[in-house]
Formats: sequence, structure tokens, C-alpha cells
Amino acid sequence: MSQQHILKNVRLFAGAADLTGQSNKVELSGEFEEKDVTTFGSYDPATDSIWKEVRAGLGSAKLTASGHWQAGDVGLVDDDAWAALGGIGAWTVCPVSATPGGLAYIVNGLRSTYKLGGGVGDVAPWDGAASGTWPLARGLSAHGPATARTTTGAGTAITLPAVSATQQLIASLHVLSVAGTGTPTITVKVQSAPDGTFAAPTDRLMFSPATVRGGQILRALGPITDTSYRVSWTITGTGPSFLFVAAIGISGPPA
Repeated sequence: MSQQHILKNVRLFAGAADLTGQSNKVELSGEFEEKDVTTFGSYDPATDSIWKEVRAGLGSAKLTASGHWQAGDVGLVDDDAWAALGGIGAWTVCPVSATPGGLAYIVNGLRSTYKLGGGVGDVAPWDGAASGTWPLARGLSAHGPATARTTTGAGTAITLPAVSATQQLIASLHVLSVAGTGTPTITVKVQSAPDGTFAAPTDRLMFSPATVRGGQILRALGPITDTSYRVSWTITGTGPSFLFVAAIGISGPPA
């Protein structure tokens, strides 16, 4: 029997910010406009009745979040939200945890609202919203923030459904910390394979080389028949160290 899930270890990432310790509420929605296409041809003579017929119109995604306000670093909500307000960027929501293989939702969203402040004596609050400009993607975490990477390598293999011709493969990357000298750089790419051995992986998406903290999001059109995915990364520089989060998902059900 299934068990109800209590929200406890939700992880929320936006751009270069890990908002997990600064947020206490996040809501995510996806919807399509309902378009009425009812005609006289919708009439059912067997029952002498007519029922409305509808089709899906424009799709949209919306993310809202709120929590406790902090400022003074690009990884904190005020710095991140102020810099991103009016811009479009990656959001990743992990309802259970950001451990590789954990459920993840990915949004390429317009940072449409940011509100802060309250009454005297309040714990300073914030809330904000992002409106999706791409399809909402559901998938899995491919790399969590718990492990600092200092050398070139590859992540844990995850399994996703095949991507149909009407779907998109969407991936997000959040570089949360950068250390080292000689311009430390990390280049992350998404690879797929027919199975988890990755004997001959195919490069599906490659993020721009990152030398500073920030977020990126990419997509590729289907069809893709591979069902095993991973992220791999190339690291250069002197004494480099990176903390980053990556997630891979697929937009919507097949048509």
C-alpha cells in the first residue's frame, strides 16, 4: 500500500543558490488552457445528448516559493533573486532529496516576482515566483550537492523513459561553489546509453564551461531511444573544487 509523503527534505535550487535552508514552502504547477471545440457533430444520437469536447491549448508552468530572507552572497536568496528578477533561468525542485536517482522537476522560468519584508519583530520573510518558458520536465537528480568534485569524472547512471518525438530531454545545472586557482573550470555534459554500462555513450547536451557560480538549462528534441543517462564533467585549473547539482528530465507525456 502506498504511503503519504511528508515534505521534509525538499531541495530547491535556483541559479547559483541552494535555497533549501532559506525556504519553507514551494509549489509547482503545470497546466494547459482548455479550448472548447464542441460542434453539432459532438451530438450522440444513441443517448440524444451532447457533451462538451475540449482540446489542450497553451501549456504553462508556475513555481512559487517562500521562506526566510538572507543576503550578502550570490548563494543567498536576496542576491540571487535581485540579480535574476526579470530574467529567465534554471530552477530544480527535488521533493524528497537531491541524492542521485531522486525525483526532480526542472523549470526554465522567468523570475516574475520577488517580495520581501514584514512587520517589526518578524523573522524577515521572502516570497517569489517563476513562470515557465519551456515545458515542465519531470525526471531524476543526476548529481547532488553533497560531494565536491576535484577531478574529471562521471556520475551515477539513472534510468529514464525513452523520449518520444513529441517530447524534449531537459537538463539543469547549478554550480554552487568554485574554488582553486588558475581559473578553475568545469564543463558538464549529459550522456545517454542503451544500458547502464555506458560502453559507448552518446553526448546529448553540453553546458557552457563554468568558472563562477551560476545556473544553466538545456534541452534536446526527441526521439531518443536510450534509457540510461548520466552527467560527466571535465575539470581544469590548479587545486580546483566544485559543488554542483544536475538533474535530467523529460517534458510531458507522449502525445
